[in-house]
Amino acid sequence: MKKKVTHFKKDCISCGACEAISPEFWKLEESGIAQLVGATEVGDHWELIIDQESSVEINKDAADVCPVNIIHVEDIKEDDE
Repeated sequence: MKKKVTHFKKDCISCGACEAISPEFWKLEESGIAQLVGATEVGDHWELIIDQESSVEINKDAADVCPVNIIHVEDIKEDDE
């Protein structure tokens, strides 16, 4: 069950909610902007592929607490792999 976590970093407001709920995946940079640990920059956003249920759930929690809705956890389409 692979999922893709997408983060639109440029729209981050530095609230730290994602890091507070999921510090193993989210860190605030010195600038205060959240960074998805291990993610790759793809165009205008960052992506990380995850496949463990616990990782999926904790990133869904981070997406739920993001006040500007810039974190998304989605199913991977075949052409994305």
